[in-house]
Amino acid sequence: MSPTVPKEVFTFLAQLKENNHRDWMQEHKKEYQRNEQALKKFYASVAEGLNKNDEIAKTKIFRINRDIRFSNDKTPYNVHRSVSFSRAGDNRRGGYYLRLEPGNSLMAGGFFDPNASDLLRIRKEFEMDASEIRKILQQKDFSKAFGGFNQEYAVKTAPKGFSKDDPNIDLIRLKSYFVTHSFSDDEVFATDFKENVLYHYGLLRPYFNYMSDVLTTDLNGVSLL
Repeated sequence: MSPTVPKEVFTFLAQLKENNHRDWMQEHKKEYQRNEQALKKFYASVAEGLNKNDEIAKTKIFRINRDIRFSNDKTPYNVHRSVSFSRAGDNRRGGYYLRLEPGNSLMAGGFFDPNASDLLRIRKEFEMDASEIRKILQQKDFSKAFGGFNQEYAVKTAPKGFSKDDPNIDLIRLKSYFVTHSFSDDEVFATDFKENVLYHYGLLRPYFNYMSDVLTTDLNGVSLL
């Protein structure tokens, strides 16, 4: 039987949200460690599932400790647990992400805050021809699951060097190219949650394949690898 996410993980996170200080965490350290061991088994199972149809180079479990150096919020701990799965090789672009949080769990995938050269290459591709990416975004299952790119990270009008009147400015003005899908708490605790996550990750593959082609070639289609 595949590992699942224990309800105790969310019970702990909900309590942490109400008691976000080091003394409380020290008092509940064993509970935290027990939850982390269960989550590591779940993450490993997801990575194993991904590797059946992809190649994962690294699983990164994000620390529960917050970086509060430059934040007005000085609470020391995140009240969610999250993990990312990096694809292997220069020819495989895109990444998978999962966040577990009471009432706010989600998976995500794509390109969050790409480096300047990748961002320019993506924008130039969409300026030249956005028909293929729009076809992917409009595919029935993809659209139903994700709705489209996250619109939170975008310039107000047009990036430097691009026209605000470009017919594809809705895509060009974005600064990140990723999608998300939310899960209810009941879905997280369900015995088929891993399969649910993997199904949504699988929907990303046509997008990843397309973007990998874009980011490993120049505008003339010549390989950069």
